[in-house]
Amino acid sequence: MHTDTERCVRAVQSKDARFDGWFFTAVLTTRIYCRPSCPVVPPKVRNMTFYPSAAACQQAGFRACKRCRPDTSPGSPEWNARADSVARAMRLIRDGVVDREGVPGLAARLGYSARQIERQLLAELGAGPLALARAQRAQTARVLIETTTLPLAEVAFAAGFSSIRTFNETVREVFALAPGELRTRAARGPLAPATPGVIALRLPYRAPLNPSNLFGHLAATAVPGVEEWRDGAYRRTLTLPYGHGTVALTPQPGHIAARLSLTDPRDLTQAISRCRWLLDLDADPVAVDDRLRTDPLLAPLVEAGPGRRVPRTVDGAEFAVRAVLGQQVSTAAARTHAARLVTAHGVPVDDPEGGLTHLFPTPEALAELDPETLALPRTRRTTLTTLVAALADGTLRLGTDTDWERARTELSALPGFGPWTVEAIAMRALGDPDAFLPTDLGIRRAAERLGLPATPAALTARAADWRPWRAYAVQYLWTVDDHPINHLPA
Repeated sequence: MHTDTERCVRAVQSKDARFDGWFFTAVLTTRIYCRPSCPVVPPKVRNMTFYPSAAACQQAGFRACKRCRPDTSPGSPEWNARADSVARAMRLIRDGVVDREGVPGLAARLGYSARQIERQLLAELGAGPLALARAQRAQTARVLIETTTLPLAEVAFAAGFSSIRTFNETVREVFALAPGELRTRAARGPLAPATPGVIALRLPYRAPLNPSNLFGHLAATAVPGVEEWRDGAYRRTLTLPYGHGTVALTPQPGHIAARLSLTDPRDLTQAISRCRWLLDLDADPVAVDDRLRTDPLLAPLVEAGPGRRVPRTVDGAEFAVRAVLGQQVSTAAARTHAARLVTAHGVPVDDPEGGLTHLFPTPEALAELDPETLALPRTRRTTLTTLVAALADGTLRLGTDTDWERARTELSALPGFGPWTVEAIAMRALGDPDAFLPTDLGIRRAAERLGLPATPAALTARAADWRPWRAYAVQYLWTVDDHPINHLPA
């Protein structure tokens, strides 16, 4: 979008927050870059230039605006709606892969050479993988500086910087303030830390956001010991590269309040990325809802509760296991089966609040289970053990870098994997916005009540008009049933 100057200028002059994250405005006279909704008086058109990413602005020598904090805007929805190499690279960079494995590691995950990835990112985003990762490190550093009492030297390494000197130079260059000055400013503001050891931050999103189905679904399907709904917040444990943690996510007007407790602060980048992915916070709800409103049968559902997101997962392998456990059983039964696996094979954790007890077991841990101990039909045991073995030995990968169609093919080849299970994993674990569940019982009931075609084939044909947002259409269709997944818990 950043190449459409006229459209960008209109968005800036109207301070349209819907475009935050789609592009960034750099002001040639002040050498500052802003988000489109910046509250200051818009600059003259001749002084504006536009970039597709904060990293591109920083690489061109612009500093982040202190008023609108463009580095904290929602991510571009492009990276969640596409499955090409650039989108997959952006999701991996957001997960901190470049910091942990370098550009060669990023390229190896995508199946390209480092030079190819560099060229593709430069062409589309105006910045290479190192510049994009640097911009993310700067934002992680800012969060740690402003929301924790960690010594600044520890902040530097926790944010992914290789030296304190590089950390100081980057913070000064990006924010026009020294790290100590950032902390002093934050101490006077609303983000001052309240609880030692807890990182409290706000996760921005594009309005509207309907929390009912998002948090209602996560709470209704929560696995005891791993997840819970408490005091208006969804809480769960997280398995992270350097350790583990817990997070509490609370819907608030204009943002999601997040409270993170991590055993290693180096995991902050990935913890934030996983929370945003879980809640689908980088979606563009206006574009989705505008498309679905064109169907007269869906339009009333959209008008009744716009801004529905797709509840996802923090770990693709975890959701795949849970999807198999949920085949042809009730939500309560699926939770019971998952809780048994957690108790038997999950790693125990300490939770100061007392509700969370375990990490969800890894595929490697589940690969050692005895199938005879599973209270499941024999065919379901075979399905589960085959899936776990494929995940444990790496022949099946379900992550942010996974190609959606390749994953569908590999899952369909496993015994016991029908269309419902494959599409559920594509929708919630892989984040495909066009995944569709025509055989789902709730979808079939909704189709009957709304006058949509009854058979899966006919409904799929009818749903072609909803593409590429059929996963969001599923969320609206599910609201036809009075199910706990559609309501925030009391």
